[in-house]
Amino acid sequence: MTKIKTSSTNFVNKSLLSACPVTHVLNLIGGRWKALIVWNLIGGTMRFSELRDQIEMISEKMLIQQLRELEQDGIVKREVFPVVPPKVEYSLTDLGKSLQPIMEQIVTWGLKNMEAPVIKERISNKLTLQD
Repeated sequence: MTKIKTSSTNFVNKSLLSACPVTHVLNLIGGRWKALIVWNLIGGTMRFSELRDQIEMISEKMLIQQLRELEQDGIVKREVFPVVPPKVEYSLTDLGKSLQPIMEQIVTWGLKNMEAPVIKERISNKLTLQD
């Protein structure tokens, strides 16, 4: 793998952004699926199949990947029970639970602003493209 030069703009930008708390949070829960996973787990412990059913659009592979990343970041706890068939449950850690007020604010803001004409048009265009 090519090593990034410490004098490169990319390296400097990454260094500066890694010190930013907003960037840190968005790296943890940003992307298409992580926030939805966290939001669903705020309601309590869920099995993999329950999460998959709640987030219908996500592929099984992507759900597994996102759950692993959230687990590595200390947001989600994965508990495996030694039974047949295998039983795995996911829940939020204390760190993950501390995101609840932030997630609630995001939902409130989103509901309030989804009606804005520009956002409404973007959502409509995205839904049309998916059909």
